[in-house]
Amino acid sequence: MSGATKIPGFGGRTGVAALLVASHLIPYYLWIAWRFEGGALPRPDGLADLGPWLGRMAGHVAEAAPTSEALLLYLAFLGIQAIFAVVLPGLEVKGLPLPGEGGRRLVYRCNGLHAWYLTLAGIAALHFSGTFPLSHVGDLFGPLMSAAILVADAIAVIIYVLARRRGLAGESPLRDFFLGAWLNPRIGRLDLKMWAEVRVSWLLLFVLTASAAATQVAEYGRLSTPMIFMLVAHGLYTNATVKGEECIPTTWDIFHERWGWMLIFWNLAGVPFVYTVSAWYLASRPPFEHSPAYTALCFVLLLGAYYVWDTAQSQRNRFRMQQRGTYVRRRAFPQLPWGTLKDPEYIETRAGSRLLVDGWWRYARKIHYTADLVMALSWGLICGFDHYLPYFYASFFAVMITHRAERDIARCRAKYGEDWDRYVARVPWLFVPFVF
Repeated sequence: MSGATKIPGFGGRTGVAALLVASHLIPYYLWIAWRFEGGALPRPDGLADLGPWLGRMAGHVAEAAPTSEALLLYLAFLGIQAIFAVVLPGLEVKGLPLPGEGGRRLVYRCNGLHAWYLTLAGIAALHFSGTFPLSHVGDLFGPLMSAAILVADAIAVIIYVLARRRGLAGESPLRDFFLGAWLNPRIGRLDLKMWAEVRVSWLLLFVLTASAAATQVAEYGRLSTPMIFMLVAHGLYTNATVKGEECIPTTWDIFHERWGWMLIFWNLAGVPFVYTVSAWYLASRPPFEHSPAYTALCFVLLLGAYYVWDTAQSQRNRFRMQQRGTYVRRRAFPQLPWGTLKDPEYIETRAGSRLLVDGWWRYARKIHYTADLVMALSWGLICGFDHYLPYFYASFFAVMITHRAERDIARCRAKYGEDWDRYVARVPWLFVPFVF
């Protein structure tokens, strides 16, 4: 296989094709599990049942065919978030110098916190006024998911075609479509990559979780403690992405990753409709409660991991901004202790970068991934142990971060050389301090 057909970190055409297909099937499979199987993973009862089983699955998928209502609802959400991103006031943040463009730096308007609060106020007004009860999303979930998938695929195709017309595509159409050829596509002041990653994926995730909570109340007349847990978990996660939005323009996704199908699909469809599976699992079953001790344990895991994740992210990103002289102190809630390091230790590299070896980053090189995974695990634990479905996200995330860590290590070893070896000697643990 020629080098042009290989995609670093993803293998060749077969691996990419498998990932494309699986990414489309997984959301439907999970939806069928909680919507029709009570949380059990659907599977045939032997070879003799394979044909009828496939027929049932196809019938369920047919029920998720996009409707005009679902498509308009999804497009309206995208449009509102795009308008918010352009018109709401916010902090103007400069990104890193663009490679090969003479040091030109893009400006990002960080107003996600305003968009978040307005979105919450809007869905609350629609729900409590009876104009659009959030429980209706449960009825539309399948068609909404299909609409999101179709729109994501369409946008990926459009961006690829436009990239080719701009002369940005290379010799491998598959690579350019999958990983992207256009680094920073914009419509006027709207940076599409930033909009999809911050405004669409995580805000829609919380809207879907709130809809699951409303569905539980509508169906059973009360809100269970596990569902409250999921509202807290997804609320904290979404809030964290917008309160620290000024840190995002210098992250790998925004600065280096080109906007191709992988980012487009998972931000516009995969993240919101797959990562909320635990909340919809709870909504699809009669409410239940755990013992106070077990519930407290789940909250301790969630909040403890969130603290490490939030402060580790802010330590690293604020360190980078301080080094570049772009750090601006914000008071977005909550600002946690030890989120900013004073005179931290670091390793100077010949590549010009400084590698942080202080704060949480003295203990493990991917400590934020570990904390993120513990949070994901808590989302499953709060759902109990009747079915594997609530643990799908944690399993999926573990595979994803391991793969991404391998890509990051290869890239950093190539970039920093011997300085990377010094860094690894200083911080030998990858995920878990003193263990791994």
